Amino acid sequence: MYSPTLRLLAVLELLQARQQISGAELAQRLEVDQRTVRRYIQQLQDMGIPVEAERGIYGAYQLKPAQRVPPLLFSEAETHALTLGLLTIRELQFPVDRAIVETTLAKIERVLPAHLIHHARAIQAAISIQHDFHRQRIEPAWLMQLSLAVLQQQQVQLEYSSYSEQLSTRSIDPYGIVFNKGAWYVVGYCHLRSAIRIFRLDRIRNLASLTTNFERPASINIVDILLASLNAAPDQQHVEVLLKTSLDHAQQLISPQIATLEATAQGVLLRRGAGHLEWVAFLLLELDVPLVVLQPPALRTLIQRMATKALAMLEPLEFNKDMSAEQTN
Repeated sequence: MYSPTLRLLAVLELLQARQQISGAELAQRLEVDQRTVRRYIQQLQDMGIPVEAERGIYGAYQLKPAQRVPPLLFSEAETHALTLGLLTIRELQFPVDRAIVETTLAKIERVLPAHLIHHARAIQAAISIQHDFHRQRIEPAWLMQLSLAVLQQQQVQLEYSSYSEQLSTRSIDPYGIVFNKGAWYVVGYCHLRSAIRIFRLDRIRNLASLTTNFERPASINIVDILLASLNAAPDQQHVEVLLKTSLDHAQQLISPQIATLEATAQGVLLRRGAGHLEWVAFLLLELDVPLVVLQPPALRTLIQRMATKALAMLEPLEFNKDMSAEQTN
């Protein structure tokens, strides 16, 4: 059975092949009724295809003479998705040349009907994307090379600089690539360490594909591995918070990317590592559940200091109320 998309393309091909074709013939060829044919014609017209229709019981359809049919056809939703996706890539400074994003946007506009061009430009003009992470400079070609290695399950050899700038050469089985808080990581099995490791792409100094293949473990979750590794980093403070709610409720409030959650007899134990405790404090203050900060002591001190500061902000208001009361008396 043909899908609606394939039938839509079939209508376009028939219109291009024939000077004119009746609705009845289209319906017979596509094995649909004429009402469905009219719907397909309307969809093509909405996508900017210059289809002309002759009304009447023997009505026929034809492409407008001397009109070029665009090589790509995008619906309104597809136009929105493509424009927003390219805008996000550009503003988040992904490892793609900015000029390539601009030329791609321009090419998309060239095949769009006028009203969709207006939509695409509206998205670019109206939407701003804010991010607070530092741009990580990586080689765009290496991102593609690693992606192909992941897909083909092919080993790679990389020259890697550690945090202390010590160089080492490693052969790894790349399991996947993760973008997290402005940084790109490849997760894979390191043959030098005989264990799964994570590697930041901006610390790769050289990369080469090898001819050896590997088998990726079926049950592996590269995002979980990355987050567990980052949370256990030496420069991270270990955060433990007891949430006095159910595990189901806690999972609705906190994603696995934020922290790990464990049901206990007292409630739900939240655990994660944090290099900066300020954002953890704000996160906890926004949670609409009773909770107790267990670790670290520095987080308890920080929240207490924030509470004191917040209470102090109310003092001028209380002072003004007292003054107004005295004047009334």
